[in-house]
Amino acid sequence: MQLSRKADYALRAVAYVSQLKKNELASIGRIAKARNIPREFLAKILKELTRAGILVSFQGVTGGYRLARPAREVSFLDVIEAMEGPVSVNLCVDGSHAGCTRDKGCEIRPFFVKQQDQILKALKRQTFGGISSE
Repeated sequence: MQLSRKADYALRAVAYVSQLKKNELASIGRIAKARNIPREFLAKILKELTRAGILVSFQGVTGGYRLARPAREVSFLDVIEAMEGPVSVNLCVDGSHAGCTRDKGCEIRPFFVKQQDQILKALKRQTFGGISSE
């Protein structure tokens, strides 16, 4: 399992925004420069994070972005799923069982179910309130 560049950039952007002072906003340019993310790509990512309720955007010359809720309430899982949809380590645990013809009686599926559970718990447990500034 590997995160997409989009999800990686989203995590880095949210990490940056999570470390702002109360009521401080960060512009796209400021985040892009601080995290070395291409500005145009970041603009799309920030729009999706806003749509997902992770960020709030403010328009205008003094506009920018801030977290929509406290950093301790925003998990890595929230951000990754906002970018990529539900996290799944294998087709047999994605909920739809699409692409798997051996749902019942599969000797491999229990392993992936366990791994899926552990990964989701770890990503949910890690919040942006639990990271330190660089």
